[in-house]
Amino acid sequence: MGTTWRLRLAVPEVFDRSEIVAAIEARLEDILTQMSHWRADSVLGRFNRAPAGEWISLPPDFAGVMSAALAIAEMTGAAFDPAIGAIVDLWGHGPTPAEAPPTPGALAEARALSGWQRLSYDHDNSRLLQPGGLRLDLSGIAKGYAVDALAALLRKRGCGHFLVEIGGELAGCGIRPDGDPWWVELETPSGEIPPLRIALHQLAVATSGDYVRGRHTIDPRSALPVEQAMAVSVLHRSAMLADAWATALSVMPPAAMHEFATGENLAVRALHRVGEGIEEWLSPALQALIVELEAATEGARLATTIPISGYP
Repeated sequence: MGTTWRLRLAVPEVFDRSEIVAAIEARLEDILTQMSHWRADSVLGRFNRAPAGEWISLPPDFAGVMSAALAIAEMTGAAFDPAIGAIVDLWGHGPTPAEAPPTPGALAEARALSGWQRLSYDHDNSRLLQPGGLRLDLSGIAKGYAVDALAALLRKRGCGHFLVEIGGELAGCGIRPDGDPWWVELETPSGEIPPLRIALHQLAVATSGDYVRGRHTIDPRSALPVEQAMAVSVLHRSAMLADAWATALSVMPPAAMHEFATGENLAVRALHRVGEGIEEWLSPALQALIVELEAATEGARLATTIPISGYP
C-alpha cells in the first residue's frame, strides 16, 4: 500500500514477538494479493485487465470490502466510488506517475469507462462482472480494512490491549499498561486549530486530506482533484468504514458534508479551506464526546467514547 504499519500493545502472558510479526506480515500480504492497485497479479489487477463480460470470483476479504464500497457509493451519490481506477491512474495516483495533468478529452474517456453503476456484483456467489475497460481502485477503503484485519488477528492471538496503525488509520482496543486509554491526536496541519485527542477504546479513526500528499483525492463525479478539504477525520467502530466515510466526506462541499454526516450520526472533525483561512467543523456526534481540559492538557480537547457505548 506504499506505507508502513505499527503496533503498540500490552504484552499478554504468553507472547511470541516473532510469531506475531510473521502473522501480521502474512495477513497483510494476503490482503495485498487480493486488493492491491499496484500489483498486476493481484485479484484486483486481474479484474482490471479482464475482457468485457468476464466474471471474476472474489476471495472473502475482497468480497466484504466490495460489498461495503458499493453500499457507500450508493448512499453518497458516488462521492465515494471504488470504480474510478482509470481516472486515478490518469492523475498519476496509481502505479505509474503522471508526467502532466490529464487533458479534458482523456478525462472524459476515462469517466465513460468508470463508475460503480457499471458494475454487476453477484453477492450470492461473490463474483464481479467486468463490463469492459473499468478499473477498480480500493485505496479509499482497503487500508482501513487492513487495520480491522490486524485487530482481529491480534484478538485471536490473545492480545486484548493494543493500538494498531497503517498509514495514519488507527484502531485501539482495551487500555494501555498504565491504565490510560490509547490516546491519539487527530492530524491538525494548522496551528490556528487547537489539538483534539481521541481515546481509541474499541474505536477506530481515519483521516483523508491533502496537506501531506497534495491534492490526491479525486471527486468521482467530476474526475477532478478535491480542493476544499484539508483534513477530514472520522471515528467509527470499523476502521474500514471510517476510511471510506473520510474519503467520501472529503469530496463533498462543506454544507453537503455537514448535512450528510449529521444525518448519518457520524463522528467527524473536518478542516475546510475558506478563502485564505481554515475553518474547523465538529459533527454533533463528535461534539457529544468532547471534554475541555485546560491546564492539564495545554488547551487540548479530549474526546472520550463513554457516551457512545451503543455507537454504530
